[in-house]
Formats: sequence, structure tokens, C-alpha cells
Amino acid sequence: MQIRVCPGVWIDLECVWRYPPPIRARHGVARGAQTMEKAKSENAPGRAPEGADAGRVSPRTGARVVVEGLERLGVSTVFAYPGGAILDVFDELAKSDKLHLILPRHEQGGSHMADGYARATGKPGVCIVTSGPGATNIVTGLATANMDGIPMVAITGQVSTKAVGNDAFQEADTCGITRPVTKHNYFVRDVNDLPRIMVEAFHLATTGKPGPVLVDLPKDVQLAKTAVPFPESFDRPGYKPSVEGHPRMIARMAQLLNTANRPLLYVGGGVVSANATDELAQLAHKADIPVATTLMGLGAFPESDPLSLRMVGMHGLIAANKALDSCDVLLAIGVRFDDRVTGKVSEFAPRARIVHVDVDPSSIGKSVRCDLPVVGDVRNVLAALLPLVNETRHDAWRAECDTWKTEDPFSYDPSPSGAIMPQAVLQAVDKVAGPGAIVSTDVGQNQMWSCQYFTHERPRSFLSSGGLGTMGFGLPAAIGAQLGRPGETVVCVTGDGGFQMNAQELVVAVEHRLPVKVIVLNNTYLGNVRQWQDMMYHGVHSMTHLAQAGRMKQEKIEPDPKLPPYLPDFVKLAEAHGAKARRVEKPEDVEGALREAFADNRPWVLEFIVEPEADITPMIPPGHTIKDLIRKFK
Repeated sequence: MQIRVCPGVWIDLECVWRYPPPIRARHGVARGAQTMEKAKSENAPGRAPEGADAGRVSPRTGARVVVEGLERLGVSTVFAYPGGAILDVFDELAKSDKLHLILPRHEQGGSHMADGYARATGKPGVCIVTSGPGATNIVTGLATANMDGIPMVAITGQVSTKAVGNDAFQEADTCGITRPVTKHNYFVRDVNDLPRIMVEAFHLATTGKPGPVLVDLPKDVQLAKTAVPFPESFDRPGYKPSVEGHPRMIARMAQLLNTANRPLLYVGGGVVSANATDELAQLAHKADIPVATTLMGLGAFPESDPLSLRMVGMHGLIAANKALDSCDVLLAIGVRFDDRVTGKVSEFAPRARIVHVDVDPSSIGKSVRCDLPVVGDVRNVLAALLPLVNETRHDAWRAECDTWKTEDPFSYDPSPSGAIMPQAVLQAVDKVAGPGAIVSTDVGQNQMWSCQYFTHERPRSFLSSGGLGTMGFGLPAAIGAQLGRPGETVVCVTGDGGFQMNAQELVVAVEHRLPVKVIVLNNTYLGNVRQWQDMMYHGVHSMTHLAQAGRMKQEKIEPDPKLPPYLPDFVKLAEAHGAKARRVEKPEDVEGALREAFADNRPWVLEFIVEPEADITPMIPPGHTIKDLIRKFK
């Protein structure tokens, strides 16, 4: 049915009813209110289904449908923070003996826990929050997952449908707010739609390019009853991701590789998401092709392998960037050509024919020219490619790459004052924890040093906010990962800035006896921003010094001699949350402190007072090329 809203403009009621009243009002459809109310009453929440579905299951509330859906869809862990508009769902959650409920101390922390759980396990992470501020507090977590293609399902409470649009208590247009940062979202108006929506949400989150899906659930829909069963299969018109890859395109890709002299595999997080690491390794070894990974692709190919060129990009291994600049065929698999890798786009891989394989067609040709696009699931495409690729050797090309690796490894100079170097801390962590540890990082210098100085050997073991660069991600993501993989060693690497953003989640690790080890690199700065200020802003450290003595001129803070130089006191903060903690200030104490912490099956916070002005090197400045490489700043 259509209604005329102004001369020449008609609105389809079926489409209009997909949106809550505030959106309808903005689109100017108030004239059809009476007609729409009649349509609504004919399909009111709680009305028993007619036809073939009638009587197939016993009526149950929308809140019960949510919990049944989670159980049916294989969810075992839920990160949930209650509030008034979602209490009916929480009442049903309490009755479930199949769901492990985790209470974060902030909704953002809960969303990052769900994200870390998903990255570490490959299963969709689930978080549940209330309306208004509960929902808006997870926006950063949704955006983080969306940028990196992480499967999540978020369920948010909402005020009753009759109150929507009236500025009710804790009301927010959650669907409108989250639409740009989710793969899809739903506003549930009718409880009879909820079984289908639950199945759809998990299917959408985990197929094609994974991503977060949000279900906004009004309070009256939670209370209403439905007898509609869960659908046995998924069928949404218009959503059919291409997963196989076109055979002709795959054959052309094989031909390019078979005739290449200097081929390079450029590998991203799509290989990890598709569980295609075995196929990647087979291709690299069969065709003798060096492998460079993005930040999100770390662990997709073992760095101990002679073919590994480790990470490429702004702070990547010089050998990887030289190979990218010199290759004649670049096979880009599961990447999105991030600006931190491409630099100056017009000079990216200037000598190469570029093949791009990705399940997301919108990422192909978006920022970098593509000579051969292959749309499909990475694992399926590689499996089809392998029989067509010749077993060959590229000895001269391999020798050149090996020379670059030998000439320019990751390295750093000692501190002029004899302080602990942050890179040395991470080398010691890698040694003590072992290459199989799961590493979760915050963002900034600690993130880049973790990329450089850990040995990344297996997928789903390096968890970091790649696209959005979210500070405060590291600790809650580590907690989510530890819950998802309870028998494994989990390390959180963070800075004194990032740790303060979600430090409250430490108590979750303590309560659930999670042996997460938190490494705080305390350089008294927002270190990465300080480095950029030194490089681009004449050394003006505007609002980047975290110690009170460094901020007093800008903020007119008089240092208090009675206070310690490092605020907050991370050791006392950790102990207040029930964790073990220790501050390390001498290089000779680093390894011993780590061994003490890793031998203990409790959560630990180790604060290392490190060289304040250590820089991340090497560095290709933003928008530049390998020709502008900076090996050292000083």
C-alpha cells in the first residue's frame, strides 16, 4: 500500500514501517498515521501466526525468544550489562543453564570483550545492553568491529514502541546512530518477526565479509508473546554473497602467477576470517612466493617461515616494503589496501600487475587500481587456484628478499639514560610467553612494537584494533579472548594512556580467575602522538605528556611534591581491583618479573617504566613511499 505525502511523492507503507516514528516523522509521512495504525493493529505484537506456522510452538515472550535464539545458535558466552529497558531479557538470561554471563564494568568494555572473543575463536561475539546510554556506549565497539570485519551481534533494549519519538527516559535512535558502524541493524516492531531476525542477525554477522549486527528491542516487544517458530533456513532477498570465485578469473590469476618472475603475496585479515591459512601456506610453498602481511593479517603465515617478510606498511619491515615496490605480480588476498600500507596511492606497487581476492566486492578497486578482481571466499578461491599453479622456484627473487631482510631487520638503539627500552620488554615477553601466546594490544607505539617484536606464528593470536585504532581496546579484548580460549596464555600490551581508558575491566579478570597478563609500557606520554608532534609539529608536545611535571605549563598545574611522579599508581590500581602487580624500573629486572608473573595462574599487571622518547622505526611518513623511508629519527 502507498500513501501520497506531497504532489508527485508516494511512500510505500511496507517500507515506512521498517523505521521507528522519529524517522517516519523526518520523512514526512504523518498524514498516513491512521492508515498505518490500522495496519499495525492487524499485525499486533503477540498475535498468533496464521496458516502453516499456526500452533507449531507454544507461545513465549519476546525476551524468551532472544534467549532461545542464543542457545539454538550455539552461543555460550554473553557479555551483558543490565538496565531498565532490557530487564525482561535479563530475567530470561538468568534462567538459562547454557549461557555463561559476563558482567563488564562499562558497556564499551563489554563490546570490546565480545570483539576479542570473536577474534580469538572465530565465533560471533554477543553483547547485550540497555537503551539510551547503554546503547550509545557500545558505538565505539561496533565501529571497531565493523572496520576490521569482526562478527558480533549486539542486542539493545529500547523504550516501548508507543513511547518512541517522545523523548522518553533513556530513549535514543539506536538504529539511526549505529547504521553507519554496523553491517546491518534491526528495529523490532513485531514480536512475530523476532525469531526470524535472530537467525538473520547471526547469519549476516558471520557470512560474506563478517561484521557487527544490532537488534534494537523495544520493551513491549520483549513482553509480547509469539508462537512463530525459528526458521530452519535463511532466505533474505538481495543478500547472496559470492563465495566461489569465477573460474575464468581464477584461471587468469594462475596464469599471471605462473609467468611471474617477482611475485608477492600481500595478505590481510580476510585470510584469517576465512580460515584459509593452510591454503595460503600451500600456495606460497608450491609457487615459492614471499609473503607480506598487514597488521590484521599477522599470524596468517608463520613468521619463522623463510618465505615470510613479516608486516608491510608504515612501520613494517623494510624488506616487505621493498618487495612491494619491486614485485611484478602482487596477489592481494583478503586486504582492503589501507592507507597505512599504500602510502602514496599513485606510486603503490608501481611495477606490478595487481590481483585482488576478497569476498567483499565493495573493497575491490576502492582505493587502488586492480588489474584482476576475484570476488569470493578466500578459502574457496585459494583451493580452486592451487591445482592450476605450477610448482616452481624463484631463487633470484628470493635471494634479493633475503638480502633485504638481513640488511634491515627490526632494531633499536639503547636508551641514552640506561632506561628500559620498550622493544626489549616485548622481546622478553615473546621469549617468556612463547610464540604461541595470544597477544592483545592497545593502540599507538605499544601496538606497533608488538607487531615488530613478537613472533606471530598462528592465526587468531594477534588481536588489535586495526582500522579504527581504538584506545582502551587491549584489556577487554584480552579478557574476551581468555574466556574464549581458557587454556591458553593471553597477554595484553598497553600504554599508560590506553590502559586508563578501560582499566576498570581488570576486575572482570579477577572475578573470573582469568590469568591475563597486562604489560603496561609507561613512558609518561601518549607516545605515538608525541612522536608525530616531534616529526611534524616542531616538538610542541601539546597535551601528550601524562606526568604532571610535563603538563604544568599548558594546564597551569603546579606539581605536588607529595604525589608520586607516575599518576595514577598502576600497581595500587591493580591491587585495588584484586590483581597482582609490580613496577619494574631496571633493565636487569625485566625478565625475572615476567617469569614471576607468567608462572602465576592469576591476573597480573606489570608496569615497566620505559625510555620516554623511544620512537617507532622504521617509518614511511603518511602519503609517502619507500623512497622517503625514515630509519632513525635521532
